[in-house]
Amino acid sequence: MRGQLKLIKILREVAAGRYSDEIMELTTHRYPPVIQEIAEAVGMMMVKIEAREYRLEQLVEQLERLNEQIKRNILKTVTSIAGALEARDRYTRGHAERVAGYAERLARRLGLSEAEAASVRIGAVLHDIGKIGFSDALFSNEDTRPREEVLREIKKHPAGGVRILEGLDFLGPALDYVHAHHERVDGKGYPRGLSGEAIPLGARIVAVADCFDAMTTNRPYHKGSSALEAFARLRSAAGSQFDPDVVEAFIAEIEDNGMEE
Repeated sequence: MRGQLKLIKILREVAAGRYSDEIMELTTHRYPPVIQEIAEAVGMMMVKIEAREYRLEQLVEQLERLNEQIKRNILKTVTSIAGALEARDRYTRGHAERVAGYAERLARRLGLSEAEAASVRIGAVLHDIGKIGFSDALFSNEDTRPREEVLREIKKHPAGGVRILEGLDFLGPALDYVHAHHERVDGKGYPRGLSGEAIPLGARIVAVADCFDAMTTNRPYHKGSSALEAFARLRSAAGSQFDPDVVEAFIAEIEDNGMEE
């Protein structure tokens, strides 16, 4: 009986996945040969299992690194596609990157985490990607504000962006920001008519950053406004189009740290 109870206890621990060096004591001459032999066999089994587990951990780490690389490559490709969109319209070149800069800065000012601010930036970079399938006619309104039929087509771009990006699960909340960046807090926006806090905060951030850059950039139908003029227009739309707290935080950020170039 010497050692049997201890061997049974150790075997139960091993069966539960809890390994220790206690088994090695049973391999000494203090115990009967049969206990020694079983203990040695169990010890070798533990070594082999631990070696396999270590190898699996290495493989998982390699797969995680590969997965991150794939994500980065996909995001780089999608961002390049968004950049190609801007190349079709000289008036919006640099718009997505500026909006991304504003949005990320605002996210940080509002106290969002590093991961959340990064998602806001990605959503801002990709916010107009749904326009990629639009015809060149939609980018050629040289003299006047876009016609009503053109505006109807343009309003399809948030949903179009979701269709383009929906298979990229790793984008996480950034996809929601693409979808909702033209919603309004009064519920009169598009494409779903969301209102108030039903609109993700990231989308409310992108909306303000997007509008500010559009207002302060020369477009076919208007000359770019000054920052002060844009601030006044943002404040006049706070509570209807924009989240008032987001607007005030944005204005404070620009006053403190300047405009994107």
